[in-house]
Amino acid sequence: MASFSTLSDIDLEKQVAALSRELAALRKAVSKRGGAYYEDGRDAALDTYSDLAERLRDAMPAIRKQGRVIEKSAREHPAAAAAVGLVVLGLVASLLFSRR
Repeated sequence: MASFSTLSDIDLEKQVAALSRELAALRKAVSKRGGAYYEDGRDAALDTYSDLAERLRDAMPAIRKQGRVIEKSAREHPAAAAAVGLVVLGLVASLLFSRR
């Protein structure tokens, strides 16, 4: 007759083997899901980028026109343009130094 410790060891070995198989199956399932989430995220980022590029392409004529208007105004009023430039530079500097 087998001793109790021998039966207990055999039972534990069976449980460990079953848990190992279950863990391998879980790893495989997680791997598949992770790959699917990665692909979904990549597709979503690509769609967002495409949408943003299309909107920017559509807005470029208006942006160029507004840029020309600003350039013309700066050429007509150089002192005011320099003052605005200094104010913007000061704001950027204060933002950079306030974060430290």
